[in-house]
Amino acid sequence: MNRRFEGRVAIVTGAAGGIGTAIATRLAAEGANIVMADLKADAAQSAAAALETESIGVGCDVGEEDQVEACVQAALDRWGRLDVVVNNAGLMTFKSLGEWTGDDWLKVLRVDLLGAAFFTKRVLLHCGKRGGAIVNIASVHAVETSANAAPYAAAKAALLSLTRTTAIEGRDRRVRANAVLPGAIETPMLWQNPNLKSGVETIDKRDVGQPADIAAAVAFLASDEAKFVTGASLAVDGGRLAKL
Repeated sequence: MNRRFEGRVAIVTGAAGGIGTAIATRLAAEGANIVMADLKADAAQSAAAALETESIGVGCDVGEEDQVEACVQAALDRWGRLDVVVNNAGLMTFKSLGEWTGDDWLKVLRVDLLGAAFFTKRVLLHCGKRGGAIVNIASVHAVETSANAAPYAAAKAALLSLTRTTAIEGRDRRVRANAVLPGAIETPMLWQNPNLKSGVETIDKRDVGQPADIAAAVAFLASDEAKFVTGASLAVDGGRLAKL
C-alpha cells in the first residue's frame, strides 16, 4: 500500500467504530500517526491500540469547543504538528417535524455541524505554512433525504456549505477542505434506522457499501494526489443519487 501519509498526523473523530475506524485504519496503513477521537475515551483508546502505527485515543465531545481544542492540543503535544482532520462524528435521531424540540435540534447540530466547525477553526489556527487537509463526512441526506430526519439532513447540507467556505478561507493558509457523501454503508447505524425497520425505506443490497469504501475516498482527498481538489463534494454511494 502507498505511504502517502508517512510522518503526518491525522485526527479522526467518531473513530471508535464503523466508518471512523475504517478511516483511521486506512490512514494509519499509509503511514499516518493517528489521534482517535471519540465520545467514549475508553473505546477511543482501545481502537488506537489496535492500529499498526503510533496513535493515541482521546475522549472528545465534538460539540464542546474546549474539548475540541484539547484534542488538537493532544496531537500537537505528541507530534508537534497536525496535517489532516476527518470530521466523521455524527448523530442521527428520528422524529417527525412536529415532534422535534429546540433541544432535539441542537443536540444533532452540535455534533453534526458545530463539531466540524470547531475542528476547522483549530486547523486554520494551527496548520501554519505547512498547510493541511480537512475531510468532512456528510451524507447523501445533504442532497436527498427522507421523512423524520430533518436535523440530520439539515446539518449535513450545512456541512457542505461549511466545506465550501473553508476551501475559500483556507486557500491562503494552504488548507484544503472537501466532503464525502456516504450512501448506505454496512454499519450498525444503518440497520438501526427505524425507517428501514418499519419498511418506510427499503435498500437494495447492491446499494450497500463498506466502511473501507469511504476510507479510500477520504485517503485520496486528504493526500497530495488531491492537491488541486478543494471545496468538492464526492458522493460515495454506489450510484444511489444517480437514480431517478
